[in-house]
Amino acid sequence: MTRHDVARFTTMANHKSAWKRIRQNAKRREHNRYYRARTRTLIKKARTSHQGDDVQAAIEATRVAIRDLDKAASRGVLHKRNVARRKSRLMKQLHQMQQAQQT
Repeated sequence: MTRHDVARFTTMANHKSAWKRIRQNAKRREHNRYYRARTRTLIKKARTSHQGDDVQAAIEATRVAIRDLDKAASRGVLHKRNVARRKSRLMKQLHQMQQAQQT
């Protein structure tokens, strides 16, 4: 990415360090978008599996989503309390599904 590419998206920077900061921010933004999108997808898959009848598939989808949430938190993409809240909601939905299957 050249200075001219970056300048189209932001205000003009006057120092080399400011240009570097713009480049770093763009790189970090792409990195974070990848992990957030992947986490959103896995959460959605887990929630749709909670609507179905296969308990084992729901457990596996929830496990994968929780693992990905933990990775996002450890990388600093998502805040740890945000991750904890999302994990709690997923587990609550899974538990409700299991209770409905037993009755």
